[in-house]
Amino acid sequence: MSSTVHAAPHGTPRQRWTGLAVLVLAVTVVALDATVLSLAIPSISETLRPSGTQLLWIGDSYSFVLAGLLVSMGALSDRIGRKKLLLIGATAFGAASLLAAYAPSAGWLIVARALLGVAGATIMPSTLSLIRGLFPDDRERATAIGIWGAAATAGAALGPVVGGVLLEHFWWGSVFLLNIPILLLLLVFGSWLLPESKDPKPGRWDVLSVALSMAGVIGTVYAIKEAAAHGVARWDVPVAFVLGAAALTVFVRRQLRLETPLLDVRLFRDRRFTAAVLASLIALIGLSGVVFVTSQYLQLVRGYEPLRAGLAELPAFVGAVVGGLLTARLVRRTGARAALTGCLLAMGLGVGVLGWLQQDTTYLLLAASFLLVGTAEGVVYTLGADLVLSAAPAEKAGAASAVSETAYELGTALGIALVGSVVGSIYAGGLTVPAGTDPAAAARAGESLGAAVETAHGLPQGVAEPLLASARESFVHGMNSAGLLAAVLLVGAAAMAWRLLRGLDTAAAPGAPVEAPAPEKADA
Repeated sequence: MSSTVHAAPHGTPRQRWTGLAVLVLAVTVVALDATVLSLAIPSISETLRPSGTQLLWIGDSYSFVLAGLLVSMGALSDRIGRKKLLLIGATAFGAASLLAAYAPSAGWLIVARALLGVAGATIMPSTLSLIRGLFPDDRERATAIGIWGAAATAGAALGPVVGGVLLEHFWWGSVFLLNIPILLLLLVFGSWLLPESKDPKPGRWDVLSVALSMAGVIGTVYAIKEAAAHGVARWDVPVAFVLGAAALTVFVRRQLRLETPLLDVRLFRDRRFTAAVLASLIALIGLSGVVFVTSQYLQLVRGYEPLRAGLAELPAFVGAVVGGLLTARLVRRTGARAALTGCLLAMGLGVGVLGWLQQDTTYLLLAASFLLVGTAEGVVYTLGADLVLSAAPAEKAGAASAVSETAYELGTALGIALVGSVVGSIYAGGLTVPAGTDPAAAARAGESLGAAVETAHGLPQGVAEPLLASARESFVHGMNSAGLLAAVLLVGAAAMAWRLLRGLDTAAAPGAPVEAPAPEKADA
């Protein structure tokens, strides 16, 4: 398939680039919401008193639901119109943000975050597929995707900074109210500036495929998350995994039979497509795990205030912006294979630094790690999005974009689940509670570092100080192990990308005409 230009660009250059600015607003607010809550975890722990499991679900219910629905919503956008679904999703996102901001309990907050995931699933695939309609020219589209990718990765990296500023002056719910003015701008300017686009021959929206994809993604991810946290002995873990895997298997077989599938799974025969999706998935596992763990490390171990902790993570934001904007230039010089592989290795190196952090490690080392991880992730995410769009037919841009975004959100959810669960398990196993501590207080302290800090406030100084010292030491030990695990995953992803992109450098370079892929399949 060739993506050589066949259609005239939409509108004047000013209209196209202004329309891109609207899409950047949309992707930024969705990406921001994935991480903005990280610095609010200590405040939420104190106010809503969630259990350790509830704390993880508050962090990843948004990404789980979003990942489970992205493919379905991407296909829906191809059918009813990408602009229409984007504006509907923005309205729903605002309503769910209000519910989250004023959630009275941990359970309500988990529900609100899940509803945000539903709304976010309607926004993300529409943004990337609308870029394809706005910029049919290869070089213009490469630049536009670079800006879009910078906004997505920078939004995730900027989340802790924004959260820190708000938490310095307001309560934790304010991190959700920030969405409202951004979404109002999106609704006003999006309805005015964005063109409508959809598949001219979409076919029907297969509801059974929707149910199978959501059940498959959520079931398997839930099983992985719970296995990491509690092991496989619990009956619900193997049951969820088997049901999820069965649903995904039936989903794939059904897509191969349908005349107009919800997702054309044959796209995975293109090695560019497969490499991009897997690289994005694993890269986000590393990035989201770093954000989730280091936000707690900075506040609860090093004692930073929320604003200072957010500013401490600013190098990741700067790196993400730079990486996204320089992707096209980097790939034209080195080729997609070298760029993707090299940046995955750089992410592995940056994340691996967590394996050697201690309570008193100099901040300069942590800042260098943030900068390296953010820059490399900006390239990986932007290049991955371009590879996905290049491999898919224009009329299926929504569904193909949804696969890319599913990898992004699934990686975010898995990163929080796996890294958070590893840290939590090692923390609980290594915590030493001083003799004489009330059993209820000891149990509470064993749930999380935030709970231990809160518990220590109500204990005598002679008990509180050794409890806090042990809790911080155990948390850092868990963070070290999780960092090394994430680094190994990223090195493995680099080896996978190097193999899959063999011989496809010219075809994969942003801004270059896309040639037909080699006949070798993804599993060759």
